[in-house]
Amino acid sequence: MLHHFNMNILFTILLAVTTACFYVPELKHRGSIIVASCMAMAMLYHFLMNRPCKVYLVNFACFKPSVACLCSKETLLDRAKRVGFLSDENYKLVTKILDRSGLGPWTYVPEGLLAIPPKLTLDEARKETDTVLFGAVDELLAKTGIEAKDIGILVVNCCLFNPTPSLSDSIINRYKLRGNILAYNLSGMGCSAGVLAVDFAKQLLQAHPNSYALVLSTENEISSMYWGNNPSMLLVNCLFRMGGSAALLSSHPSDRSRAKYQLLHTLRTHVGADDNSYSCVFQEEDEENKVGVSLSKELMNVARDALKVHITSLGPLVLPLSEKIKFLSNLFERKVLKTKIESYMPNFKLSFQHFCIHTGGRAVLDRMQKSLELEDWHMEPSRMTLYRFGNTSSSSVWYELAYCEAKGRVKKGDRVWQMAFGSGFKCNTAVWLALNTVEAASCSSAWRDEIANFPVKIEPLPVKTKK
Repeated sequence: MLHHFNMNILFTILLAVTTACFYVPELKHRGSIIVASCMAMAMLYHFLMNRPCKVYLVNFACFKPSVACLCSKETLLDRAKRVGFLSDENYKLVTKILDRSGLGPWTYVPEGLLAIPPKLTLDEARKETDTVLFGAVDELLAKTGIEAKDIGILVVNCCLFNPTPSLSDSIINRYKLRGNILAYNLSGMGCSAGVLAVDFAKQLLQAHPNSYALVLSTENEISSMYWGNNPSMLLVNCLFRMGGSAALLSSHPSDRSRAKYQLLHTLRTHVGADDNSYSCVFQEEDEENKVGVSLSKELMNVARDALKVHITSLGPLVLPLSEKIKFLSNLFERKVLKTKIESYMPNFKLSFQHFCIHTGGRAVLDRMQKSLELEDWHMEPSRMTLYRFGNTSSSSVWYELAYCEAKGRVKKGDRVWQMAFGSGFKCNTAVWLALNTVEAASCSSAWRDEIANFPVKIEPLPVKTKK
């Protein structure tokens, strides 16, 4: 509103000056210079006012559940046996999956799932989500010193738990956020929604300069558990764990001096037009009408193909000139000249110092490391997050960034690549620039009490031999 008001004033002045130059003889000789100067000023002003404002990450927080939520693999199997819903064959399958999953001996699940019998009520599901989100927001507000009334934009994402009132309504009620807040609740967007929410918040911040956006990401374990015997639906029970994150984004220019990162790029790729891609992660009922999320055998191939499409758009934004030339040359040969050669995978290690790849599972991380030709050091944040916290869905990329900080790896000028895959099928990216060196000792995060214990050595999976 103010921008349009200022533009109207400027053009009114320009019109008045032009009219005066035409009717006042003394100004005729200088008229062209005055009009040209005014027009140049108007164009410069219009350019500056329409340039997208920069978006900063002031700080973020990852929730660490209490000791009461700690769960070992043995406890998980014990609870499954006590409930008695698994067949003997599927009990052995779940045991095998847990042994090969990449998860460590201790992760976190809601207290309701540890109870005997498990508490699966709506109240327990609400309690889980409130515990996670309130804990993350409390820590974030303490870190930043921002008052809740200063937050103008709220984006909450949770894929499978969507009560009424919404989760964003719950946050507004808890922290007494202002009445004109722009509040959004994203659902059903899968594990990539954490990065997607950052892109959404960025667009809102650029449309509303000098604002703060609170971005919350979580998944609800109680509502997403599957209590049937379809093998394709049991993987979710084995990998997903309790967790969540809160991030404070700002479009205030004055926040650059204290912000941790500047958001350089966001990119979203959706390959859902293809039937296999659309259905590879699908919530449905099994043969006994029990609801679960099935993962198809095509998932890894879909993720691979989505990555190829994604980097075709990402490469020109982030790669150095030498890599752009190699990539475009290879693309030209394959698409135009129809030469039968393998597609060229750019060296993204030249563009990024830190990689935060969604902890979709050990197999997903193995495939991403191979496809992107990354070293073990680059994959360490993802593998250690999977080991310690499991797959926390859309918030996993924040636990990974927290790991990089807690290890003292993030230096001023470093670039961070957050990438996540999700149902639909989607591949989303956020690229961050570190504005300052993050001192490990100053980090208050979910890793703070145990970072010295990492990394841990994870034994490779046995190689299958053909009989």
